[in-house]
Amino acid sequence: MEHRQLGHSGLRVSRLALGTMGWGEETGTEEAAEVLAAFTEAGGTLVDTADVYGGGAAETTVGELLDKVVPRDQVVLATKAVARREDGPFGGGASRGALLAALDGSLRRLGVDHVDLWQLHAWDGHTPLTETLAAVDHAVTSGRVRYAGVSNYAGWQLATAATTQHHRRPFGGTPIISAQVEYSLVERGVEREVVPAAEHHGVGLLAWAPLGRGVLTGKYRHATPPDSRGASERMANYVEHHRNDRTARIVQAVATAAEGLGVSPLEVALAWVRDRPGVTASVVGARTRHQLTTSLNTEHLHLPLAIRAALDDISSPPVGYPEHHLVQ
Repeated sequence: MEHRQLGHSGLRVSRLALGTMGWGEETGTEEAAEVLAAFTEAGGTLVDTADVYGGGAAETTVGELLDKVVPRDQVVLATKAVARREDGPFGGGASRGALLAALDGSLRRLGVDHVDLWQLHAWDGHTPLTETLAAVDHAVTSGRVRYAGVSNYAGWQLATAATTQHHRRPFGGTPIISAQVEYSLVERGVEREVVPAAEHHGVGLLAWAPLGRGVLTGKYRHATPPDSRGASERMANYVEHHRNDRTARIVQAVATAAEGLGVSPLEVALAWVRDRPGVTASVVGARTRHQLTTSLNTEHLHLPLAIRAALDDISSPPVGYPEHHLVQ
């Protein structure tokens, strides 16, 4: 599997990342072990989780498998700290106390002394950014974190965080090297401001839901499979978010391209986002080894320019003032 530099840093990661959002709930430990083994055997290194996934169950599952399935030092272990507001003396969110407590909890569940990439899961407008970033600096200088990133930040938020850290050096200012955002053929909103901001500040993009939350695989074209997330009471809204007329047209285009190339729609959709400008890795949340195997098949797929152009055209996001100046 091809590896890429993550932002302007010395960290290299596989261009396909393994997402673990359903581990500990949808995916049990034995099945997760099979998925992790297949991923690393194929050359994958970046494993992404979060403290909020399954209320900590995902991190616990990952921790149980490290060293048993793959040596810890062969995995780039990434997790996130959710900026959820809670009652209490530290105010929750991205306050210094809440973030460092969340990091301690993640390390405990993962059974490690450090994580390779620690990501702020969301912007917290109730906490001074300097306090949040100072907590990130402390996490790095204390040895519990190697690199820092953000997740679900708007373009101005990413630019503000990156610029603030730049001006706080050399005594602080851990660089922001990654931004994890939803990015697929059916969700291209990040191209308006997040992608240009990331490029300008040397931040690598990690694309979550590159398959449009499963819709781009084509399995929802005619009905909702009973064993799918769309049929799950807990996850139905997650999938329904992308089930509309516009998406249906894009899904049809993907299916047509896949038929012409003799591959699956999943492979076409994943190859498209994998090779978008600024994208370092696509985060695939495979629940089974079979699902992962299909994603791994994409490694040798290169979309012809004509097909890529057609997909670009049918999925083009609306762009207005002032973003249209960037496009032009």
